[in-house]
Amino acid sequence: MAERLKDMFFTKESISKFTDAIGKHSPAFDKKQFLRLMFDESFEEKELLDKMKHTTKCLRDTLPKSYKEALDILIRAAPQVKGFEAMALPDFVATYGMDDWDLSLSALGHFTKYYSSELAIRPFLDKNPEKGMACMMAWAADKDAKVRRLASEGCRPRLPWAMALPKFKKDPSLILPILEKLKDDSSEDVRRSVANNLNDISKDNPDLALEICEKWHGQSEKVDKIVKHACRTLLKAGDKRALAIFGYSDPSLIGVENLSFDKKVLSIGNNLIFSFDINVEKKSKVRLEYAVYFVKAKGKLSKKVFKITEKEYESGTFTITRKQSFQEQTTRKHYPGTHQISIIANGEEKAKASFELKK
Repeated sequence: MAERLKDMFFTKESISKFTDAIGKHSPAFDKKQFLRLMFDESFEEKELLDKMKHTTKCLRDTLPKSYKEALDILIRAAPQVKGFEAMALPDFVATYGMDDWDLSLSALGHFTKYYSSELAIRPFLDKNPEKGMACMMAWAADKDAKVRRLASEGCRPRLPWAMALPKFKKDPSLILPILEKLKDDSSEDVRRSVANNLNDISKDNPDLALEICEKWHGQSEKVDKIVKHACRTLLKAGDKRALAIFGYSDPSLIGVENLSFDKKVLSIGNNLIFSFDINVEKKSKVRLEYAVYFVKAKGKLSKKVFKITEKEYESGTFTITRKQSFQEQTTRKHYPGTHQISIIANGEEKAKASFELKK
């Protein structure tokens, strides 16, 4: 099994290097005391983000009591701090800097040049969206692409691993000027962040996201790539308005027949081979997908969609074969029971069949 992130970082070796970097910029820093506090009796049981939070608290307990003085040390140490441990520096700002916005936001803009401040900016945005987004708008014009990326990534309504921004889920209007400004950015990382932000918006405000995508589509090849990535959730859901943006043909022109499996019963850990025929009445642009209805722990089915291909088909019949793995993964646990696979053409399920998965 792949090594867990929480066991790869915050080790005694990596934390020793972390404290060395801090100590270079603070002769009074007590490394031994920091390590005693860090590796307490509960340390090994902590998850990755808990270890980061614990590191932040240990910094607060061993750096100068003055927030400004402590932050100055961390700012100077930032270029030398490496690994996931470095996330404790922006987290220090998020945890202890809410009473000094100017100092704190300036520090986050500095830290993000070395490792992202996207998690740390969010408490500020949640507390005062207008004030926080004014700073984000300034970052969107920064010469450093990592700072510009923070302007978009930090305000994503549903950023993974981060606290949600319920105010932005309800009303993302403050985000839109930043996305508009950055959609033509020279950095692919920045543009991809714009797409991810817009995809987040589509989950709570699909009509607004689609309106933006319709307006942007066709402006340039780079912007079209943003639009496509931003629409991925809506496309998987078979949203007809999203499908229309990219010119997918009427699904009634496409039929699916002869869905079959190489076995009707298989064990967890094995692969399933399935095949089917698609019948295309006339030349059509086709988005072809399949969905697996996985059995979950309590016996309910959970649908996950996988893309097969997107291309233009001439009229005719075409045979498609694919393989689906049922090996255990860190991100998916399999349970025995009756599973299903369906074939989706341009957003519509065209065929479905069942098979048994056993231990």
